[in-house]
Amino acid sequence: MKNLLYIGNNLSKTGKTETTIETLSKNLSLEGYTVYTSSNKKNKLLRLLDMLSAILKYAKKVDYVLIDTYSTSNFYYALFCSYLCRFLNLKYLPILHGGNLPKRLKTNPKLSQAIFNHAYKNIAPSVYIQSEFEKAGYFNLFHIPNAITLKDYVFKQRNFETVHLLWVRSFSDMYNPLLAIKILKALQDEHINATLSMVGPDNDGSLQKAKDYAKALNVEVNFTGKLSKEAWISLSKSHTIFINTTNFDNMPVSVMEAMALGLPIISTNVGGMPFLINNNHDGILVDPNSANEFVEAVKRILSNHENTHKMTLNARKKVESYDWGVVKKLWISVFQ
Repeated sequence: MKNLLYIGNNLSKTGKTETTIETLSKNLSLEGYTVYTSSNKKNKLLRLLDMLSAILKYAKKVDYVLIDTYSTSNFYYALFCSYLCRFLNLKYLPILHGGNLPKRLKTNPKLSQAIFNHAYKNIAPSVYIQSEFEKAGYFNLFHIPNAITLKDYVFKQRNFETVHLLWVRSFSDMYNPLLAIKILKALQDEHINATLSMVGPDNDGSLQKAKDYAKALNVEVNFTGKLSKEAWISLSKSHTIFINTTNFDNMPVSVMEAMALGLPIISTNVGGMPFLINNNHDGILVDPNSANEFVEAVKRILSNHENTHKMTLNARKKVESYDWGVVKKLWISVFQ
């Protein structure tokens, strides 16, 4: 079996959301790979230095370096790590997570080329990212979707007499958490009995903004903070609709999880979402930043229970192809 070094934001123990570096490294380890990870440093500069140190430390031990690659400031982690991998003649594989990476390709073309043109493989978790990179002239791409362990998600058919909205994401401006609160207010203004739970840690001060906004609109929101996977899955049993309000997205695991659990999905039609959700077949897509369109989608769910049940069954069927038992074969083929 191969030895791997996985570079990414391994920060769940500091209160952040668990990311792919933790889930994928565990799954690969269970398949027999030796996986080293970096970094769990909270400070951004120390994290970068820790990542570079890990590459130097394990350079002679590992066959491949996996690098989680995002579109925001963490883009530069991938840049510097890729430079060092090239200097040490290490095969590296950027995993293209950032939903706004296509914009980064345009705004920083030379830096993007420095990372992606020299990669052993660029791993695209979504067909959206793969297609956007191909449009930009990159062809060293391999599509491997994000994975979930399907047996951990028990499908439940819900009744839709009441509206219990569930939102699961880290609190960040790019995920537009204030829109979820605006949707709740709009539903209640139309005398629809609705509640909202928002699950996730703060990322950029957006959690306090959301609390202040809820208070200003005089609506009650259940802010749970960060929950373990098991805890939010348990919480989901008492909820009836999952909303995804983001302005940028790739292939969010939280949406895949909600599909597996039988929650009907209403999501903004951005980034990779139309590649994940077939509108009106296994979820509903609406324009970004439109509370009114979310409200209309909720009304459609409430007015046609039979169609909603079909939609949730279709969604569960779709995510079966994202089970780790299926996805692991793609990773194994990359490393052979």
